[in-house]
Amino acid sequence: MTKSENTETANNNPGIADLAFEKQDGLLPVIAQDADSGAVLMLAYANPEAVQKTLESGYAHYWSRSREALWKKGESSGHLQKIVEVLVDCDQDTLLYKVQQSGPACHTGAPTCFFQKLETNNTENLI
Repeated sequence: MTKSENTETANNNPGIADLAFEKQDGLLPVIAQDADSGAVLMLAYANPEAVQKTLESGYAHYWSRSREALWKKGESSGHLQKIVEVLVDCDQDTLLYKVQQSGPACHTGAPTCFFQKLETNNTENLI
């Protein structure tokens, strides 16, 4: 990619209306990442309203698929995610929230939701 192509891409920032919510039944996967350490904290989903609330409030909002409701991360636990930056992938169908996490991100009390290693007995099937 040339410098001018990179500049054009960087200046072509999508808005909420440009996001591809229709690809996954009105929801986008959202990866929450610690802005300082780079640790992946969690994966959740957002509908347009959750993204709008996130941008307006400066705190991560998601759509709960199990409760079918909008929720602000940490609203009941106090483990809020303050938004530092919101990035959109190249297909505009996934978001990355870079956050300042207060307390653990996982509902189990772990710092991140990704603390379990997938075990396998058959390494021949691994890519």
